[in-house]
Amino acid sequence: MAVPILLLLLFFSIPFSESKLSEDYYKQTCPDFQKIVRETVTVKQAGQPATAAGTLRLFFHDCMVEGCDASVFIASNHVNKAERDADINQSLSGDAFEVVVRAKTALELTCPGIVSCADILAEATRDLVTMVGGPFYPVKLGRKDGQVSLASKVDANLPKTNQTMDEIIKLFADKGFTIEEMVALTGGHTIGFSHCKEFTDRLFHYSPTTPTDPVMNPRFAEGLKKTCANYTTNPAMSAFNDVITPGKFDNIYYQNLKRGLGLLSSDHALVKDPRTMPLVELYSKNQEAFFKAFGHAMEKLGHHEIKTGQQGEVRRRCDAFNTIQA
Repeated sequence: MAVPILLLLLFFSIPFSESKLSEDYYKQTCPDFQKIVRETVTVKQAGQPATAAGTLRLFFHDCMVEGCDASVFIASNHVNKAERDADINQSLSGDAFEVVVRAKTALELTCPGIVSCADILAEATRDLVTMVGGPFYPVKLGRKDGQVSLASKVDANLPKTNQTMDEIIKLFADKGFTIEEMVALTGGHTIGFSHCKEFTDRLFHYSPTTPTDPVMNPRFAEGLKKTCANYTTNPAMSAFNDVITPGKFDNIYYQNLKRGLGLLSSDHALVKDPRTMPLVELYSKNQEAFFKAFGHAMEKLGHHEIKTGQQGEVRRRCDAFNTIQA
């Protein structure tokens, strides 16, 4: 009797919603799901190389707020200001939204009403990360799209560039993520860019006596000052998170941190804190270790507070609930 009881205990230790997910969830109902998503993201990434980084950030912003339920796609209306219009989400990539909507349109023609926007985003993110050199990791499917999207819930659930490492670690810990998982997920900064307003305090207003953060590589800082000289009048000004290999998913981001080439205050904080510095050292020297940790963390992120069964719906359009919300 001991073995069946043990198996039963193991089953109940798995969150019920997560246990419903499977890699072949659409095998019978939409067998071309993976093929359609892969073809869609390949075309989009070829035309707009920033799509991969933008989609990875979109996935993170979606999952951290109300779980991975595509709630970030919902458009605001006269009675509801949705997540997408929260201040911190104003800079999310239009290409990232578009690639998911393109895939959704193609899937609705092939297997209408079957595939959730949340699953498309999860699959597209993995495919794009892999396309730019990152690790392949399994994506289990079966998420439903959420039926709540409130801008008021966004701010407290996403890390900010000016937060202390204590605050960032606590935010992730409150969601069940370890320090190792947080540092690995932050490695997503190996691709993409940040707007100047996110880091200009380090360039122009570090302290009353020292305008520029002294830990920044001097040549790097001077280059950023030129790039961001007009950031107050042109808020679209930005810089690559990884100045060495900005379009390739690799471990150079961690090497940059040790050279004073970290762009954001939160990036540099990883080097200063004794809890995170050993992981920066490990990932900077061992790309395989980083890829393994990143893949694991992305799998876990993809299961965060998901909706299954009657907890959600399969939206007909990613930007609108199927039924009008009161």
